[in-house]
Amino acid sequence: MTEPGTVYLVGAGPGDPGLITVRGLEILQSADAVVFDRLASARLLAKAREDAEMIDAGKRRDDHRMSQDDINSELIRLSRQGKSVCRLKGGDPFVFGRGGEEALVLEQAGLPWEVIPGITSPIAAPAYAGIPITQRGMAASFTVVTGSEDPDKPDSLLEWEALARVGGTLAFVMSWKSMPQITKSLISNGLSSTTPAALVQWGTTPMQRTVSGPLDRIVELGRSAGIGAPVILVVGEVSSLRDQLKWFDTRPLFGLKVLITRARSQASRLAEKLEEHGAMTVQVPTIEIVPVIDSTDLDRAAKSLADYDWLVFTSANGVRGFWERIIAAGLDARAFGGLEIAAVGTATARALESAGLTPDLVPENFNADSLLQKFASLEQRPKRVLFPRSEIGRESLVDGLRELGVTVDPVVAYRTQMSDASSTEATNAYADGINITTFTSSSSVENLVKLLDGDVSEINRSSVACIGPITAEAAKAHGIDVNIMATTQTIDGLVEAILTTAKAGGLV
Repeated sequence: MTEPGTVYLVGAGPGDPGLITVRGLEILQSADAVVFDRLASARLLAKAREDAEMIDAGKRRDDHRMSQDDINSELIRLSRQGKSVCRLKGGDPFVFGRGGEEALVLEQAGLPWEVIPGITSPIAAPAYAGIPITQRGMAASFTVVTGSEDPDKPDSLLEWEALARVGGTLAFVMSWKSMPQITKSLISNGLSSTTPAALVQWGTTPMQRTVSGPLDRIVELGRSAGIGAPVILVVGEVSSLRDQLKWFDTRPLFGLKVLITRARSQASRLAEKLEEHGAMTVQVPTIEIVPVIDSTDLDRAAKSLADYDWLVFTSANGVRGFWERIIAAGLDARAFGGLEIAAVGTATARALESAGLTPDLVPENFNADSLLQKFASLEQRPKRVLFPRSEIGRESLVDGLRELGVTVDPVVAYRTQMSDASSTEATNAYADGINITTFTSSSSVENLVKLLDGDVSEINRSSVACIGPITAEAAKAHGIDVNIMATTQTIDGLVEAILTTAKAGGLV
């Protein structure tokens, strides 16, 4: 019989993917199957193994994709198949997460399980809103209450009179629908109507919104602001500290939607950098990096490294494409012995280092002209250069090397093609509102324009940020207004340029 797999009840945290625990992330990355809830971050789900079985068990109040019985049965089925299972749950599995129910079912079935605690939203969401759940002199305790139970129910499990006089901080989760009754019950049982309160919606995410006010008006204020589920109600003196301690929603890009057009495999780093500064990122990958169709020339070059004295890379994609053929040929880093290696850009240098190769030359400015100047200043100039690149690479570096008297052999190491993103994805993104459009290559410009059927008016309603002059030229050629251009042609440089513009109030 197949040995049953372990089911791990993993707390994903309240929304910010960075708040999952180290142990929780390890389980997610190694599991054979992932059963996830509706609030699971897409960035977290992307950490799962490519071959992992992904099961959406998302439940809303009026939309249960899977019932709890269905979820329990699925966990049992997967375990009995011998699979390790990451049951990814928002917040903490045992804090109104029904993790205890699932653990009991697994225990009764005789199947192995573990719980990996997570950061619970009643603590994290107020913290991100600048509200400490406890504070010396204000709140020596906190009480977490489910708001999914009707306060007017005769046989309620909640003692409303006790809640009204317990003191400290009250945090109500899953409470939006019953919030009018909750506030009335607290006031009618003795809690002052002027008690400071706050609503925190989508806590710890770039969509977070917070409304503060007295208890008797907090629902009215929330409705006026368009607040809705998922939301946490915080009641107590600590809510008055928000104006002094708010930090998360004061970041320079908070609440701004940024369109990322990079290839899906490359988008995560840019997204993470932007989200660190509060942005909401929307990914519409316009290009896809794919291997060459015919690798004959690339394989021949990989086996002929001894014929060259320099190897030049201008992108991490070129490094990866060439390294794949080195491995396919049964070679390793020793094949590069005696070669000097030049890398344009820190990302290219990092890609080389991940393959065990240290570049000998990295120009200060990340462009072809800077590399040519470096070569021209060398006492012993390159004689024969191998240049793995894209099939649509510009000729400026090749022409410049030849003008220096260098024999250069360009070889196609990878291709770019239109991604599987649809025109609908692109138009929907702009229909929902995009504040900043980012371009990291000429191809990303060309392909987004194609997805929008040549109409760049929506793009021009946003601030357009380009990674460098070549990309900016491609954008301008299509009638796109370029508002931001990185001075250092890297992802970090692009993010820094966006931040500088935002802080100066220069966004469209």
